[in-house]
Amino acid sequence: MKIFCVGRNYAEHAKELNNSIPDEPVLFMKPKTALLQPNIPFYYPEFSNELHYEAELVLRISKNGRYVPEKHAARYYDAITVGIDFTARDIQNELKKKGLPWEKAKSWDHSAVIGTWLPLQPEILKKPLLFSLKKNKEIVQSGSSADMLFSFEQIVANISHYFSLNIGDLVFTGTPAGVGECVVGDLLEGYLGEQQMFTLEVK
Repeated sequence: MKIFCVGRNYAEHAKELNNSIPDEPVLFMKPKTALLQPNIPFYYPEFSNELHYEAELVLRISKNGRYVPEKHAARYYDAITVGIDFTARDIQNELKKKGLPWEKAKSWDHSAVIGTWLPLQPEILKKPLLFSLKKNKEIVQSGSSADMLFSFEQIVANISHYFSLNIGDLVFTGTPAGVGECVVGDLLEGYLGEQQMFTLEVK
């Protein structure tokens, strides 16, 4: 199982971090150990002093493939949820200053959280998907799939030109504006529309 992630897929988020707007999906990966398993507590990483939440729509790959045409890409995922791509922002900023890779800031154990899967039916994808993140019962992030720079199909097709898609792979499709810091004791809740997909306490 592989975890693919897309960076800077919402223009406003790219701007809030002073990043340029990309002309193709910005891809990075997390190892399978990054996935927080069900019923396992989430602990604030001891190597960071600035942990940020990044809420995202997450796709589940349902078919093996390589070099998938964009027009057929929707056949390769079958479920969606809301997740968090946790980022040790202080670590990331230091690594970026030095021009170094930033896996340490993004890919550590349990840095990827996902919620309950919603099977994707054609009617679900006919309108934009709205999602949000609450911190301590207050909405801190909200987004819509309509605002993504690159669609689900474009993302999946692009990934498949560099990496094989395998059943069970996950695709984090990017975070909207509003990322911010969380601390021990915070309660984070992810929503797809009005449906709660996960609840998580930072310990």
